Amino acid sequence: MADIQVNTNVGVDGNSYTTAISNDQLTNNDFLKLMIQELKLQDPTKPMDSAKMLSTQMQMSTIATNQEMMKAMQSMQTAFTQTALSNATGIIGKNIEDGNVGEDGVTKAYTVRSIENVDGEIQVKAQQILYLEDRIILQDPSDETKNKIVNYDLNGEILDENGDKTGNKIVLTAPGTPLVSDGKLTILDENNEKITDHKYALAGVTTPVYSDQMTSLPFSSITKIF
Repeated sequence: MADIQVNTNVGVDGNSYTTAISNDQLTNNDFLKLMIQELKLQDPTKPMDSAKMLSTQMQMSTIATNQEMMKAMQSMQTAFTQTALSNATGIIGKNIEDGNVGEDGVTKAYTVRSIENVDGEIQVKAQQILYLEDRIILQDPSDETKNKIVNYDLNGEILDENGDKTGNKIVLTAPGTPLVSDGKLTILDENNEKITDHKYALAGVTTPVYSDQMTSLPFSSITKIF
């Protein structure tokens, strides 16, 4: 019973009586020892109420049991959260949907960048995929292995290696979707005149175009992983 503070007084009969006990860590065993000591020192003419003492002990036992249960539940919750966090990291780099639909009527899709535990809830940090862009190449007639990937902006403006506009433009039917006519891309010059003899072509692959902002989503809201 370390650190237990017991205050006592001496009665008129010369016996010592406990007047106060304080200890935040008082256990059932400590309580039993104190009760036995109280019984030894009780005034024979004024016996202690043993039923009340036992009732107090039962209350302490119930409180101690509840505290142990709370500790066990907290440990289980921590272990569950850590396991869930570890399992959730498996979707980093993958694409997901949460069932929400954008203004264009298409279900929103995201690419997961990281996983976080926020107040016990698993949160997904992801970038929204705005649209898929068809990649364009500039063909080299002498060697197909030297075909260059061509970058273009949301309006179809073809960009050079430094990101500057070249003056040529790809006609788009939708963001990232070039117009193909008679098997060829529709390319305009700086005067918006159609260029018929060009070496631009579809690369046959697409790449996602992302939002600049990160979106936070509850892991539980994910409806699809792909």
